[in-house]
Amino acid sequence: MTERIEHTAPRRLACARCGSEFSCTLGGPCWCSDESFRLPLPSDGGDCLCPACLRRLAEQHASASAT
Repeated sequence: MTERIEHTAPRRLACARCGSEFSCTLGGPCWCSDESFRLPLPSDGGDCLCPACLRRLAEQHASASAT
């Protein structure tokens, strides 16, 4: 039996917050897996955020939890 490994090409997305284009790799390592913070995936049916917006949102969450 031969094991089949699938590599998924990165998706091209437009950030829901700012509209900038970026890539997201669901089936492998993605830029967001290298970030030091973790935020929940959107529960409103939205998609991933671009690196700048995700970092900004993480900073807002950190500031809110520090107060």
